[in-house]
This record gives sequence, C-alpha cells and structure tokens, in this order.
Amino acid sequence: MASQSGFIRTRWVVTLGIVLFFGFAGAGWWATHPKTQVVYVTALAARGAVARTVTATGTVNPVLTVIVGTYVSGVIQSQYCDYNTKVRKGQLCAKIDPRPYQTIVDENMAQLAVARAQLVKDQANVEYTRINFKRLVGLVGRGVVSQDAVDQAKSAVDQGAAQVQLDKATVQEREASLEAAKVNLGYTDIVSPVDGTVVSRNVTIGQTVAASFQTPTLFLIATDLTRMQVDANVSESDIATIKDGDKASFTVEAYSGRLFPGRVVQVRQAPQSVQNVITYDVVVALNNTDLLLKPGMTATVGIVTAERDSVLRVPDQALRYLPTGASVAPKSSKGLTRVWVLRDGRPVAVSIKTGLDDDTYTEVVGGDLKAGDRVIVGEQRAGAATQGGASVRFGL
Repeated sequence: MASQSGFIRTRWVVTLGIVLFFGFAGAGWWATHPKTQVVYVTALAARGAVARTVTATGTVNPVLTVIVGTYVSGVIQSQYCDYNTKVRKGQLCAKIDPRPYQTIVDENMAQLAVARAQLVKDQANVEYTRINFKRLVGLVGRGVVSQDAVDQAKSAVDQGAAQVQLDKATVQEREASLEAAKVNLGYTDIVSPVDGTVVSRNVTIGQTVAASFQTPTLFLIATDLTRMQVDANVSESDIATIKDGDKASFTVEAYSGRLFPGRVVQVRQAPQSVQNVITYDVVVALNNTDLLLKPGMTATVGIVTAERDSVLRVPDQALRYLPTGASVAPKSSKGLTRVWVLRDGRPVAVSIKTGLDDDTYTEVVGGDLKAGDRVIVGEQRAGAATQGGASVRFGL
C-alpha cells in the first residue's frame, strides 16, 4: 500500500508539473505575442487652396529716403528740425554760420563796383580819343599836323576800344564771382528738398561740419511713411519663380500675431554677395496708413509664386504613407501616384495624378480619388494591456 500511494503522489506531481509548464509557456507566448489592433489615422480629401510660397527675410524701409547734406563747411548756428519732425519742401531745418560767406559776398560786390567804375572811366577816355582823332584828321589836310600824329591818335582810339571790351569782360567775371558767393551764402540755409518726416538727425548746435572731401549727412527725410516697402533677400535658387505682381505677406517681431499683406513691385537684377552666398533684392510694396511699421524692422516674407483655389487636395503625409507589409509600387508611365483610402475598415490603394504642392497639401488633378474620401495618413497599433501603451506609424 505504501508503494502504491507513493506512485500516485509521483504521478500527480508530474501531471501538475506538466500543467504548470504549459501554463507558464502559454502565458509567456501571450506576453510576447500580444494581439494587436490597427487603427488608421485618416484625413478628408476635400477642396481648398494650394499655394506655393518662397520664404525670405528683409527690412522694412520707406519708399524714398532723401539724404540732406551740406555743400559748405562751417559751424551749425541754428537747428529747427529734430527726429519725427514733419517738414515741407523748402522748410529751413538748420543754419550754418553765414558770416564768413557774407564777407565773401561783400568783397565780390566791392570788386564788381570797381570793375564797373573802371569801365565808365575807359569809355570816357575812348570818347575823348575819338574826338581828338577827328580833329587831327581835319588838320592834316591843311598841313598843320603830321600824318604820324594822326596815326597815333588812331592807335589811341583802338586801344581805348579794346580796353573797354576788357573792362566789360572784367565786369562779367566779377558778376559771376558775386553770384557764386551768393550761392554759397544760400547753402548756409539747410532746407528740406521734399515733403516728409525726419527719421534721422546727425548734427547739433555748435557742431562743425566739413564738406571738403565728402558731403556730410545732416538729416534723413522719409517722403511718405504711409507707403513703405520690404527689401527681401531671396536666394538664387528661388529667384527664378518670382515675378512682378506676385502676392506676398509678411510678419514682424513687434506684431507677431499680425499678417501684413503686400505685393511684389520689383525684382532687382543686381546680385548681393555675402560670404559667397548670392541673393537678390525683391521689393514688396505695402500700405502703412496706420503707421504701425517703422523703418528698419526685420520682416519674414512669404511670396506666393503659384496658387490654386477650390481644388481637390490631400495632405502630403498621405503621399508618403505605406501600410505595414505593403510593397512599394513604382509610378506608372503616366506619372500617377498611389494613396491609400480607408474603405470598409481596410486600406485600398487609389491612383492619382498630382499637381501643385505647397509642402502641406498636394493638388489632385486626376485619378480615382473623389472629394469626401478619407485618405490614410498614418496608423496606430494598440497592443494588449501588458504593453502599457501604443505605437503610431505615420507616413513621414
């Protein structure tokens, strides 16, 4: 009896061991091979706008900024304009000490008076020599005077006439010198050449300005701050797609939440090289009637080079998505591209012909895709609870 009960206990132990072995093996298999469920992430194929843009940075500037300098040197005696002063054409902004130039004017006026007096004197002398010449001509026939005396009188008349011409030329020279002195005297008044607003002032009262080698800049005047422009630096790889009239918009750091509209008015031909990087200046005109934009602000510009409105479009992710286990199919000879559409809970491949791409959406110009179809852009694979999470697979 003892041997039989020991055999029975041994058999139960072996049976229990086998059961536990298969139990743990099954639990391990389920732990390592959980049942997964694929959840597809979709987006609606719908109609909308597709716009291709070129992004660049630039600076907000007035359309026309006039540099006001000085032609003459001297000490700033008075100053009438400051920053943000609204000026009119011809308005006095500063004055250079005029006394040295007034002295030159007075000197030239005196020299002109001397030249005119000399002209009057020589004209009187010519008149006398003519009278004397006529008298001697009448006496030479009577034998009272010699022919030599008559010839000398004729020479005196000619010399007197030449001296009068010389005096007239001297008078003209003195008049020109006086006019130049008056012009220089007028340059001591620094006036605004245009209507506008002073955006920069570089002089103060008592400062000496020297115009000997280079004209110093005294003021910068913007003609109209309600009309501004953005000088955008566009790389040479993007410049070929930009043309006059393209729509543009930009933002500035001061108003980060606001988008300012504009339009391309000029694509300048002159290249700009900075560290061997070539860019071109694209001028974007804008309206600044509210005076929010200030000269010198840094702008981030988006220039629309191509645009389609109310076209069928799909997200770019849909073009890059591929279901797990699917093979990559090459494009057909007609240039069709394959996207995956969710139908009856399963992905179905649909061929489409693409058009404009703006890096977010792609235009669909042909194929079997219809508005309202849900294209797959990614998939989410959720495991058992023992996984403690989920994995997402997008077509990136």
